[in-house]
Amino acid sequence: MTDKKSISTTQKRLIPTYIFLIIVSIFSVFPLFWMITAATNQTVDVSRGKIWFGTYFLENFNNLLNSSNLWKSFGNSFIYSVVQTVLCIFICSLAGFGFELYHDKGKDILFGVLLMAMMIPGVATMIPLFTMMSKMHFLNTVWGFVLPGISTPFMIMMFRQNSRNFPPDIMEAARIDGLSELMIFFRMYMPVMKSTYAAAAVITFMNSWNAYLWPRVVMTDNRAQTMPMLIANLASGYTIDYGMLMTGVLFCSLPTMIVFFILQKQFAEGITGAVK
Repeated sequence: MTDKKSISTTQKRLIPTYIFLIIVSIFSVFPLFWMITAATNQTVDVSRGKIWFGTYFLENFNNLLNSSNLWKSFGNSFIYSVVQTVLCIFICSLAGFGFELYHDKGKDILFGVLLMAMMIPGVATMIPLFTMMSKMHFLNTVWGFVLPGISTPFMIMMFRQNSRNFPPDIMEAARIDGLSELMIFFRMYMPVMKSTYAAAAVITFMNSWNAYLWPRVVMTDNRAQTMPMLIANLASGYTIDYGMLMTGVLFCSLPTMIVFFILQKQFAEGITGAVK
């Protein structure tokens, strides 16, 4: 009886916490809900503040297809994001692997310099990056989009921190078996650190897919534009079709939501530094 009373008392104490979390959850989910409902309504209904589902989604989607090069922009964003994600997690994981598991003073100094680079605003590097991409004839290409983001201090730091949980005994056993350092990375490190790779893939893909400023600078041809650039163009007219605009925003948001929901378990494990 005492245990039941203590449990009920604890549950009563948690009621305010649950109420607070429910309220915060509602406020967090409401923008997503409003985006979905707005995509099913006309501009007039959206302007009036209607927050329930309508019957104009197909009409809005057809207007989106007719007024923009939707599939080309979607394909560009998908290709750019996938290429950048694959290259970024490979290069940053290799760097994190080297920084953590092969210590010396020179590498520690270099890592400190790398962390200092995080303090430099990205806007400050755009002019030299644009000049570099222009001289290399990478404007309006996948490499112009990808190259500045294939190695980031944050990702290297993330892999280095999580590499501290990598068992060093595995490396010693692999060396005894005759594996080279590169084979240790591919055959031992990568499978063990798969949760970290999943978390890095989610973060990199979302950042790449949602990037707007750098693609706006380096992609001067409309045929190379990405989904965020297309959405910005839809919102820059004299008269804005909010139903069509929110349909485009919804369509643009789907890939990142799908990637996150598929990898959410591994994402949580990778962020907390779990190693299997």
